[in-house]
Amino acid sequence: MLKKFSTFLVAAFAFGFAFATVTPAAKAADDMKSWQRAVIKSVAKNQRYPRSAIAREIEGKAKVRLVVTADGTITSHEVVEQTGEKVLDDEIPKLVEKLNPLPALPAGKDGLTFVLPLNWTLN
Repeated sequence: MLKKFSTFLVAAFAFGFAFATVTPAAKAADDMKSWQRAVIKSVAKNQRYPRSAIAREIEGKAKVRLVVTADGTITSHEVVEQTGEKVLDDEIPKLVEKLNPLPALPAGKDGLTFVLPLNWTLN
C-alpha cells in the first residue's frame, strides 16, 4: 500500500526586517520575502519523493548551499548535510538541476549564497 507523503521544506533565510512605515529597507525586505516564497514554491513543485523511498518508508533531511546570480541562475551548489540515505541523496543534484534557474533576485542584489534545507517526510 502506498503511503501518503508530503515534501515539507523550510527555507531558513536570514533576511528581512519589519518597519511600521514603508521605507526603502522595508520594501527591500518585502521583495526578499516574496523571492523566498517563490523559491519555496519552486522547490515544492520540483522536489520528488522516490517511490523506492516511499515503499521502504525512508525519510530524511538535507541541506544544500546554493550560489545564485542576479538573474536567478544557480552557479554552484554544495550538499552541506546529506540525508544518509542514498536514494534521497541521489535526488539532490536532480532537484538543483530542475530548480535552475530560480526566480531573479530582487532589484539591487547582484548575487546570493544561501543554505536550502530539504525534507522528505511520510505522513
